Amino acid sequence: MAYVIAEPCIGTKDTACADACPVDCIHPKKGEDGNEEAVQLFIDPVECIDCGACVPVCPVSAIYAADDLPDKWAEFQEKNAAHFGR
Repeated sequence: MAYVIAEPCIGTKDTACADACPVDCIHPKKGEDGNEEAVQLFIDPVECIDCGACVPVCPVSAIYAADDLPDKWAEFQEKNAAHFGR
């Protein structure tokens, strides 16, 4: 079960979650190619180790365990995976 970044991240793109991630699975980071064009950050569902380190540092509470993702944001699970071509 990977974590998913949902709608509250749109337009915010605070990279505290990427800084807290021990496996570098949250992109695009500040200064990384594509960061300026991206409307939100994404978690690679294959690389995510389900540690949850990103959750408490998200200032807009946009990160959910896939099983806990609210129904209103269900499409974000696929959006996160699609960002990485998964």
